[in-house]
Amino acid sequence: MTATTKNPVVESIIAGKAPPPARLAAARGLLPLPQSDLLEVLVHLSADNNPEVARAAQATLDEQQPEELLSVAKSVDGAPAVLGYLVTLPNANHEIHEAIAGNSNTPDEAIALLARLTSDGSLLEFITLNQQRLIRSPDLIDAILLNPARTPEAERRAKETRREFFEKERGARQIAEELRARGNSAAAEFFESAELASGELTVDDAWLIAQHIEVSDADIDDSWLAREFMEEMLIETPEQLAANAQAVIKAESLQGDVSPERISLIRRIMFMTVKDRVKLALKGDREARGILIRDANRVVATAVIHNPRVTDREAENIAAMRSVAEEVLRLVGMNRAWARSYPIIHNLARNPRTPMATAVHILPRLHTKDLKSLAQNRNVPEAVRRQAYRLCEVRTPKE
Repeated sequence: MTATTKNPVVESIIAGKAPPPARLAAARGLLPLPQSDLLEVLVHLSADNNPEVARAAQATLDEQQPEELLSVAKSVDGAPAVLGYLVTLPNANHEIHEAIAGNSNTPDEAIALLARLTSDGSLLEFITLNQQRLIRSPDLIDAILLNPARTPEAERRAKETRREFFEKERGARQIAEELRARGNSAAAEFFESAELASGELTVDDAWLIAQHIEVSDADIDDSWLAREFMEEMLIETPEQLAANAQAVIKAESLQGDVSPERISLIRRIMFMTVKDRVKLALKGDREARGILIRDANRVVATAVIHNPRVTDREAENIAAMRSVAEEVLRLVGMNRAWARSYPIIHNLARNPRTPMATAVHILPRLHTKDLKSLAQNRNVPEAVRRQAYRLCEVRTPKE
């Protein structure tokens, strides 16, 4: 044991350097020490190898008054050994126990012991207010849940902490290990860093989503994720998540009937955190990309375009979508490979969601007959129609 005080007398006694007469005098409470230092010495000497010293120290401890014990329990400089000892006192009152439970110097194992021994439900509730301690000490959670004196509120908090910070984390880790054993390292990488603990995904959800991950970390480039996107990756409200999922389902239903299985997959994906949806957009298969390209969060939808498995056919379909962010269409137009595909640039030019600068930039590459059609298309912006008309005039020989 190491002394927490800087009192040289106490340090000498705890270090075993003090002579026997000095130890015995300290055990009998005869040394002029502050209350906190005295208790630290007495707790140490109550386990002394000399039976006379140990008995004397215990007798002196038994003589301490409740108000003196309470002042030490509340002290920010309270010695951990003393606080741990106070937990074991059978006659300590609620005020002392609450002070011990609220003292950051109290060892976690001492709080767990208190949670097992107490019959005070309100004290158990007070202990559960310190979630950091619960996370740090799983044994404390078990002690609370096994105590028949626990209140419904104490039980709720303990169970929520165990579920959010241990069961989901452990479940994600087990899923990752199993996926790697099956040879699906891309999905394993996803779940090793996923934020499932802060979302509403079940283990079954995780297994389903794992089947839609095909790109490994080594194959993705997230350098595009600039600092200005960070604000858009903040936590979303349940209402925002629900509205986002419903919007994607509605957009898909416009293309035809949507199966219940597809709706279920959409909901599972759209209720992931923004960070996990971005990861899935970068690593997911065509089905996952088809869902996330319509995400209301610009960062998520943009991440799909940076997925290395996106095909020209997908880009062609995306270029025609009217339910995607303008940033997505701008990036499609900027991609050099896709810009060489006539169907892609034709769809971009006809899409009223395409940013003006992008649409005007690609117009010179359109065939004359398509320019004529575009000049008469009332769905595109007036500026695009006028520019298409001018290009047609330039190309058409004057009579």
